[in-house]
Amino acid sequence: MQLILKNVSKTYANGVKAIDNLSLEIGTGMFGLLGPNGAGKSSLMRTIATLQSPDSGSISFGDINVLKDQMSLRKLLGYLPQSFGVYPKMSAEKLLDYFALLKGVSSKSDRSKLVSEVLEITNLSEVRKKHVASYSGGMKQRFGIAQLLLNNPKLIIVDEPTAGLDPAERHRFLNVLREIGTNSTVIFSTHIVEDVKELCNEMAILNGGRILEHTTPEKATAAIKGQLWTKVIQRGTLEQMASQYTILSSNYNRDNTMNIRVHSAQKPGEDFLQSTPELDDVYFIALQKDENKLAATLVS
Repeated sequence: MQLILKNVSKTYANGVKAIDNLSLEIGTGMFGLLGPNGAGKSSLMRTIATLQSPDSGSISFGDINVLKDQMSLRKLLGYLPQSFGVYPKMSAEKLLDYFALLKGVSSKSDRSKLVSEVLEITNLSEVRKKHVASYSGGMKQRFGIAQLLLNNPKLIIVDEPTAGLDPAERHRFLNVLREIGTNSTVIFSTHIVEDVKELCNEMAILNGGRILEHTTPEKATAAIKGQLWTKVIQRGTLEQMASQYTILSSNYNRDNTMNIRVHSAQKPGEDFLQSTPELDDVYFIALQKDENKLAATLVS
């Protein structure tokens, strides 16, 4: 089933245009929505999840007109927001049983089987008797995935799920998403480029409520092959270099020098070395182009 958005816009009462005439098609599998904080990712996720209505445009999932038939979508939807719930002093097992009952699973034996399945998928079986309130951040996020799987969703939305997780918890969480992303449409919203690189077969870069690029990680990096260059510079010359070159990133060395990473179609200078493109480069280039375009618009 395909999720199709056409010319979707949303402006809040304070005048902020969170979604700007956005069109996008997303098929089965893991789809990464990549963008900085404030890019409009959460606004878009809430709109798709029918938690708010757009000012204009259309959204469909398969043969469901989402804006006219929200309940039909909700039956197929699993949603994990950026901030997930307040947990009562109940075990994961009991809380999932309660959620399954709310989702219409009336048979106790069916609920028990379903709860066991989602606990197994999310690697929480061994801590099923513990209170969810006592879980670590990563375990709570995995519990969030467990509860959204109770209705066997065909469309899954996870908004900034790895923010604040330590590396081990992040790795476990991404493994869970990989497992569930084979038969469903999963939209994974994040500002962490590495998550998209590890997880998603398709991606879009969002900024200012607009899609800057819709591609795959492989095509995106291949498109800038031969355009990335590095150079070691003295720390005090960074500002001068920034005025001469398109610097995507920089980092310090132990001897107080700096490595700069430059985007250029041609070799920028004699001391520059060609570098292999990374998805981070694609992201920074897209944001920089958008910033330059916006600046040019304001000047004109």
